[in-house]
Amino acid sequence: MSLLEAEGLVLERSGRTILSEVSFRVEPGETVAVVGPSGSGKTSLLTALAGIQRPDAGEVRLHGRPRTTPGREVALVLQGYGLLSLLTAAENIQVTLRAAGERPTDAISEAEQALETVGLGPFAGHLVEELSGGQQQRVAVARALALRPQVLLADEPTAEQDPAHRELVVERLLHREHPGGAVVIATHDPQIAGRCDRVVEVHQGRVVQPGAARP
Repeated sequence: MSLLEAEGLVLERSGRTILSEVSFRVEPGETVAVVGPSGSGKTSLLTALAGIQRPDAGEVRLHGRPRTTPGREVALVLQGYGLLSLLTAAENIQVTLRAAGERPTDAISEAEQALETVGLGPFAGHLVEELSGGQQQRVAVARALALRPQVLLADEPTAEQDPAHRELVVERLLHREHPGGAVVIATHDPQIAGRCDRVVEVHQGRVVQPGAARP
């Protein structure tokens, strides 16, 4: 049984088809790169898999069970980060952990640990608005890692990183400690895609198999 799967996803916005009959599977322990040109539907696919956007048709399943609402089993690193600017880096993670059911003391220690793993330990008490774009992106990565999700989805998670921090983020995402967990990364970077177990291409809202003709 696949860990996470989508079948026949259709997503329409303002009369425009964003995803068209998309089927997608992620196996336990697998790392998958989702590639394709800008506007092809990569972000929409990830938000649908995460439960943030509800498709107009089709279904997303986790362990074979329909997934209808967001939960900590699947975490998403948003391209726009999705951070609260008036909270500190640590508080952004703590809020998410508390919402997921963690005790306050555990949320504090786990947030600090997550920030350390992405090189932001010294910035835990800084307001998000005081951080650079690259640092904010790493806070978003740390927040997703702190949830210890079964499936981690990341939308262009290295777009704002310099080479050293890009490598750090990729290592943390691809080699996180979660037995049987999976990672799906939407990326324009062929080097990142090449480090994943499998590459899926999205083109004009459809999944294109390797070597297949594009619509």
